[in-house]
Amino acid sequence: MDTLLLARLQFATTTSIHFLFVAVTLGLVTLLVGLQTTWVLTGDPKWERLTRFWGQLYVINYVLGIASGLVLEFQFGLNWSGLSRYVGNVFGAPLAIETLVAFFLESTFLGMWIFGWHRLRRGVHLALLWGVALTAYASTFWIMVANAWLQHPVGYRVRDGVAHLTDFAALLTNPTLGMALGHVTAAGLLTGGMLMASVSAWHLIRRTADFALHRTALRIGLVTAALSVSLVQGFGFAQFGPVGELQPTKFDGGPTADARIAEWTTRFGPGDYTPPALSNVGLGFMILIGFTLGCVWLLLPLLWRDQVIRLRFPLWLTLLALPLPFVAVILGWLAREVGRQPWAAYGLLPTDQAVSRVDPGLMLASLIGFSLLLGALAVTNWTLLARHAARGAVDPALGRPPGTPDDEPRPTPAFA
Repeated sequence: MDTLLLARLQFATTTSIHFLFVAVTLGLVTLLVGLQTTWVLTGDPKWERLTRFWGQLYVINYVLGIASGLVLEFQFGLNWSGLSRYVGNVFGAPLAIETLVAFFLESTFLGMWIFGWHRLRRGVHLALLWGVALTAYASTFWIMVANAWLQHPVGYRVRDGVAHLTDFAALLTNPTLGMALGHVTAAGLLTGGMLMASVSAWHLIRRTADFALHRTALRIGLVTAALSVSLVQGFGFAQFGPVGELQPTKFDGGPTADARIAEWTTRFGPGDYTPPALSNVGLGFMILIGFTLGCVWLLLPLLWRDQVIRLRFPLWLTLLALPLPFVAVILGWLAREVGRQPWAAYGLLPTDQAVSRVDPGLMLASLIGFSLLLGALAVTNWTLLARHAARGAVDPALGRPPGTPDDEPRPTPAFA
């Protein structure tokens, strides 16, 4: 057993699982802002019920996602002490800011939003949700700042064998940051839109109560997915330009890659400086899924007519497409991270120097333990999401007025 391979497998497994929580959180909070803002502006109770229903699913995913993030944080110190020691002065700065944003500001805003129903004025309550959304995007921004630095180190100087931050502005203007940030946020919107559309399609297939309510959510989800999949494709293909220039070994190589490899061989010694084929395989499948999800545009005119919705076929297509964005975000992460190998920080710190010097048996135990824990959180999350989504929007627990009996909702057929 190889310690480095086990550490990489653990990080790939746990971060992939955590990323699924992040994608749902980012997508649903954006949709929630739209739903509650519409409710406050119009006063229509339909939008309040949609906000309560989808807000409940969002809260479930957020709470368990925070738990998965806490587990993930331990890996940097336990498994990648070489990375923390060598580049922690630079890489740690955006991570620390993200932690403050996510675990303090965002969580505080969300807690006040959850317990502020019927206690705060509508405008104040809405402002709290806007705060949750803005801090969620801020958290994403700082995570991508940290990741972009690993992809293309900038604004640093190595002194006494340790990298020190010399230009904070360079972190924010990293050429690998902008398109990657747009790609990730659009992927989150795509995931949230498809989740909303698929859950609504399931209720319409079953002919549960609130046909008009779920039809509205279906349309919102499909429009969001259609717009965001175009952004995902645009930001994704745009990265081939700067990434190909800044990371020439990541894709097809060429003279620039050969020159860079020759330079690394001189600095670090002979070795294999080309990324594993897995990165290109993941990239290819991700692109295929992206083009498949682009077909959601074809569903928009169909689902604008109630007669077509009653045929159920387009609803089944929407429901069966739910796993696709989740698979795509994992493949995209693998293409980005595995494509950086064999570097922890591209061209600066080899992965074998970043890993902790621990016994392989201990690393294997850590891999199994962390994977089981993150897997349990993921299964719990999806079980709770499925259970509460199946209950429908008749009377969600979130936002229920004080003193209302906590009865199990009893949906009735909406139409024959």
